[in-house]
Amino acid sequence: MRVILIHAKEFYYKARSKAIAEAEPPESAPQEASAENALVAFTTVEDIDTQGINEAVEKAAADIVNVAEKVKASTIVLYPYAHLSQKLAPPKAAIEAMRLLEDMVRSRASGKFRVIRAPFGWYKEFRIHCYGHPLSELSRTYTPKASKKPHVEKKYYVLTPEGDVYEPEEYLEKADEELRILIEKEALGKELGEVENPVNKLCAKFGFEWEPMSDYGHMRYEPHAALMIEAVSEYAWKLARGLGIPVLRIRGTNMFDLAARPVYEHAALFGDRLYELWADKKHLVMRYAACHQQFAMLKDYVLSYKDLPLGMFEVADSYRFEQSGEVTLCFRLRKFYMPDLHILTRDVEEAVKVSEKLQEVIHREAAKLGRKYYAVYNVTEDFWSQKRDLLLELVRRDGRPAVVALYPAGIYYWVVNVEYHIVDSVGRPREIATFQFDIGNAKRFGIKYVDENNQERYPVIIHTALIGSVERYIYMVFDTAVQMEQQGKRPYIPTWLAPIQVRLIPVDPKSEDQIALASKVADMLEHNLIRVDIDDRDISLGKRIRDAAREWIPYIGVIGDREVKTGTINVTIRRSNDRVALKPEELLDMVLKDIEDYPRVQSTLPRYVSKRPSLVYLERSLELEPGKG
Repeated sequence: MRVILIHAKEFYYKARSKAIAEAEPPESAPQEASAENALVAFTTVEDIDTQGINEAVEKAAADIVNVAEKVKASTIVLYPYAHLSQKLAPPKAAIEAMRLLEDMVRSRASGKFRVIRAPFGWYKEFRIHCYGHPLSELSRTYTPKASKKPHVEKKYYVLTPEGDVYEPEEYLEKADEELRILIEKEALGKELGEVENPVNKLCAKFGFEWEPMSDYGHMRYEPHAALMIEAVSEYAWKLARGLGIPVLRIRGTNMFDLAARPVYEHAALFGDRLYELWADKKHLVMRYAACHQQFAMLKDYVLSYKDLPLGMFEVADSYRFEQSGEVTLCFRLRKFYMPDLHILTRDVEEAVKVSEKLQEVIHREAAKLGRKYYAVYNVTEDFWSQKRDLLLELVRRDGRPAVVALYPAGIYYWVVNVEYHIVDSVGRPREIATFQFDIGNAKRFGIKYVDENNQERYPVIIHTALIGSVERYIYMVFDTAVQMEQQGKRPYIPTWLAPIQVRLIPVDPKSEDQIALASKVADMLEHNLIRVDIDDRDISLGKRIRDAAREWIPYIGVIGDREVKTGTINVTIRRSNDRVALKPEELLDMVLKDIEDYPRVQSTLPRYVSKRPSLVYLERSLELEPGKG
């Protein structure tokens, strides 16, 4: 908080017109006033004051009264003045600060001074006659101490599908290994310590890298990685569309003005992971999911109970200011892609009903990768005590015990926040998918629907990421491959997600017949949106086959003179390590069956390997165990 104190022989102001939409109403403070022998406190409330507004205001009030006593003023005028700083508090916070300052000054003045507060958010004319003595012009800055994220006391339990409730320590002996790890980490606070994560090598192998010219926690995506990001994004949209409810796909901005009251209030709940910036005197926050944009749109919709449930989806570039020492490649990032789905429902009961399909999809998609989720249910104490039957229904659907963390009611916007964890290859619980029941943001953002009785209601909003963030889903794919390697199996990634699905290798790249057959087969595959390339480099056949294996290409087809004569392709299938001679149409059918029901994304690289530059990430020897590529 910045203040200029002027001891004025005379001071007069008059409010002329609103300067901002959030200006105080005329009845909140005098629109016109004059005073003699006045200490005028021109006051700017800064953004930093919101971290400890009471502390900053208390310091200011004490100092203002102290100076007024020294100069023997008869009146104190508190005058909002936005020109002392470039980093202003949001209007709502600034108004609250000015009102609090007025209350504290009046309390400290104890009737010694007349106190006037000018209205906030108005263009005002003023006249001032400064006395000119040594104490008549003073400047002050009042800064609150850096605030810490408030500690929230939580209680932990284990809730079984049968409805039994256990203390975490009590259930450890009953739990399987993965649930035991989750209980120890989440409920008992046990940390694994520093370990080398082999998933990092796979991330780098496929072109997921840190960007050294950016901030901590920002990644860049080489061609293979870019393809995988796009494929997972489209798959998340396909899953959202398949839920059996209407879903709208939108696109929006990634920064929002904290001067907007709902944005500010929502951001305050998010806490110390806000990614903030200043521009043109505006304090902006980078969005941490799709919430702000989708809610800003939904508040303008005219909705009936007949329209619900209704979903809105966006793959949102999201920003969270994670600690620099905690960022993890492909998992914990400061900038990532969140396939965020929000579903408006009439009430909590309908939200529970809709969530049955969400849970089905969440568990099914993990099972497709051979993984199993364990849930952490963050629940408010009132929901736990009043709606235990609904909570138990959710846990029953998961089909296994869940860790329950109880939070005090009313501190967040949700009543249930479910985190689905895998236990990765180094024994760490990793949250991937999620959903939560939001009972606060509809009112905060003004999202309404009209019920059967023609009454306006606020919907309950389900937030969900069915497969987690795009990068975290890919982390789970790579971690699954690491576990295959640990079990002595040949690792692979699903064909639909493989950057190159088929590679054709002519034995003699100078043979026109072999190149012609490879090109004909590639045309047919590309026509069916299968990602195929041709390795026509003038190097040994063995090296080209090894390079294809190092890229984990699912289908490697070799074409020599015999294949030209027979019209077949000698295909090696990575998943099974089988080698079979296939007609081009048979290869097409095999790949189409492999990628059925998955999105088909065009390749991010030229068809001919010889036409590509030397891609550093493809040149690295990054196999989990050298020689087993």
